[in-house]
Amino acid sequence: MADLLRLLLRVAEKAANVARICRQEAPLFQLLVQEKTGEDKNKKFVQDFKTLADVVIQEMIRHDVRAQFPEMGGFINGEESNKFENGLGESVTVTVCSTEEETAKLLATVLDGDQTAASLLARAVHQDPSTIEAGTDGLTVPLKPSELGVWIDPIDATSQYIEGREEVVEEDRLSPSGLHCALVLIGVYLRSTGEPVMGVINQPFNNKDLAGTGGKHYWGVSCGSTNICSESRPGERSEGGLSVVLSSNEKQSVKEALTSVCGPDKLMYASGAGYKILCVIQGLADAYVLSEGSTFKWDSCAPHALLRALGGGVVDLALSLQQSESGAQDPRTELTYHQPRADRSGAVRWANHGGLVAYRDASQLRSIMGALRGKL
Repeated sequence: MADLLRLLLRVAEKAANVARICRQEAPLFQLLVQEKTGEDKNKKFVQDFKTLADVVIQEMIRHDVRAQFPEMGGFINGEESNKFENGLGESVTVTVCSTEEETAKLLATVLDGDQTAASLLARAVHQDPSTIEAGTDGLTVPLKPSELGVWIDPIDATSQYIEGREEVVEEDRLSPSGLHCALVLIGVYLRSTGEPVMGVINQPFNNKDLAGTGGKHYWGVSCGSTNICSESRPGERSEGGLSVVLSSNEKQSVKEALTSVCGPDKLMYASGAGYKILCVIQGLADAYVLSEGSTFKWDSCAPHALLRALGGGVVDLALSLQQSESGAQDPRTELTYHQPRADRSGAVRWANHGGLVAYRDASQLRSIMGALRGKL
């Protein structure tokens, strides 16, 4: 399945290119933003946005994966509905067609006849990027396509993508907001168990090149004895106290409880669930804690696979807090990705209802759980 990894790296860069093109056409970008409604609305935000870039990216990834691995076709899931409404109030189902010209014609119906913009997007969708150097040569993954499913988050941290602030980001420091928080996330899981086994993350507006001529990519594989990641496991820091990244609107009780295990100024805040888990992967934070069920399978699947490859993981916070204080970490508390909540409908079926903790080190996870037990 190294071929699948190479494909996902390539299609993630295509996705990043679509995201950049949509931002470069500022008047068009404003036109494209729509509110989510009904069952597709994410309950966390007063306003949540769906962009044509989201839908095009998702359907492009679905198309490319299905073309090379048809046995995966029914198990490629994404955040977005692929129905889009144009300025005439017409509902258009966005798909990737067999040719660039056909895709451009379809996209023009969404774009109220804007042939130039439709052609730009269609070209990005149908054009393969230059070869991605990822060090995957010789990698063997003992999995069959028929055993796997895929979660796509076409643009995580959509609000940061829409706002579009180009922050100056310091090397090796977490930066709380800006375009660099927007990520393309593609996660692969085992259909039988829901375990995340492969993840690709692309940062279209990466720290060193916010103008965006190429995305920065991260990947990981965790399957049986195979654990390999594009990122090295961060070395131990000499200063005391754990560092934890949170959402700015996290509960005050959580912030106060974590203060007991974090050193001064070690509670940090950032936008985007995917970006916060990426900060843990990079060692910019030791853990990410979220007490609300406001993230979804598409947010966490890809970065979860990278953390597993580094010896960490992402656990269900509520389940973990139910464990006995002395017990070893129960692997059943790790998030899984194959089963929806039967008692919910719409996007909420796929929420991480118990909150989550993303971590690199099990001993640090135990410290965090000890601090939070009895406080929630």
